[in-house]
Amino acid sequence: MKLYNSLTQKIETLEPIVPGEVSMYVCGPTVYNYPHVGNARPIVVFDTLKKALEIQGLKVKYVSNYTDVDDKIIHAAIENNVSEKEITDTYIKAYAQTRSDLHADQPDVTPRVTETMDQVIAFIQKLIDDGDAYQVDGDVYFRVSADSKYGELSHQNMQDLMVGARIDENDKKENPLDFTLWKATDEGIQWDTPWSKGRPGWHTECVAMIQDVFKKPLIDIHGGGLDLKFPHHENEIAQCECINHTHLANIWVHNGMINIKDDKASKFEKMSKSIGNVQWAKDLIAEYGGNTIRWILISTHYRAPLNLSNESFASAQKELGRIETAYHQAQVKLQLEGAKTSDEVDTTLWQSFLDALNDDLNTPNAISTVFEAVKQLNQSLRTRQIDTAKVGSLLHTLEKMLYVLGIVFEPVVLTEEDKETYQAWREAVQAKQFDVADTYRAKLQAKGIL
Repeated sequence: MKLYNSLTQKIETLEPIVPGEVSMYVCGPTVYNYPHVGNARPIVVFDTLKKALEIQGLKVKYVSNYTDVDDKIIHAAIENNVSEKEITDTYIKAYAQTRSDLHADQPDVTPRVTETMDQVIAFIQKLIDDGDAYQVDGDVYFRVSADSKYGELSHQNMQDLMVGARIDENDKKENPLDFTLWKATDEGIQWDTPWSKGRPGWHTECVAMIQDVFKKPLIDIHGGGLDLKFPHHENEIAQCECINHTHLANIWVHNGMINIKDDKASKFEKMSKSIGNVQWAKDLIAEYGGNTIRWILISTHYRAPLNLSNESFASAQKELGRIETAYHQAQVKLQLEGAKTSDEVDTTLWQSFLDALNDDLNTPNAISTVFEAVKQLNQSLRTRQIDTAKVGSLLHTLEKMLYVLGIVFEPVVLTEEDKETYQAWREAVQAKQFDVADTYRAKLQAKGIL
């Protein structure tokens, strides 16, 4: 598997720290609202990556957190007159449901900030003790100057960053770039610490969780949306460099953002709450189905921007329809022929599929191989004398491809009555009893057999 490493800006071969095992952490959501389609993209991208690695024999430990401490959560709790936990539990459940609806596995571990607070506080204290952080009036700030490599992930130098930082200067900070590790506050959920009663800043939690869950400072893959590269992931690296003298992950993987088509202006705009063009994942899934949304999310390379429009939904449904038709026809033919399901794959097609995924998770090329498999399957089904071994192999290959891509079709299982109806339909057609044949055809179509 080769992946684009945002840190080095190069395609690199994944070489697990522990041979045969991959440690992967993906920054999760702040849970104060339902997931939008932008949140769904990393869910699908990293689930596909996980499946692609596992299908090739690697053991993947996949961790993704829930940020359940944040000003937005507190404000939502106050507005709804409920506890912060009621807000976060509601939306954590919603995120888990969206994962399931998109046929994504739940992460192996889903730590919450509120459940990792002792580790977060200890982590901040260590930074203070080492001189990498300082406290002022109960607030704690990370001393960016302590990390000589700061800016290495986003490939920015300190002087350029300083120009922008001066716009938002904080008199308490030694340096405008220094960021908050702990915030003293009397609003919302709070914890007692040696510095003040308050809550943590956003950038510390993931580093503390990675160390707590994986029990080591360096993992194989750290992922998330492109919008997290700076400052969030940059700040994670800075803290890890100071405490552990490593940059937290060997490969940093970032998925691109989503653009929504403005039909009135006939152009695409970045999805943004300020513009008001946010599309909720649950609404899109309810309207188009999980397969369609997942297909759209993998139809474009994960690093590229993804353009959503009514046309893209229609195109995805049409493409999936072609695949599902071949999938079901092959199942029906094999059952009518009394053939067993094959456990053999077409090695040429399967290797082409894996080669595409191993090339920086190139799902568009992998999808091209899926359509080649569908083409060959259709050709095999149209022959006068069906080669059941070949059809079975192609069907099994297609099933494995769809599993990795997270596309789920309900299988067609024929009963003895179905087989008798199918035989009666064929006999009626051969006898040119078309009215009778149409009756049988309707029964078969109702069950998805024809």
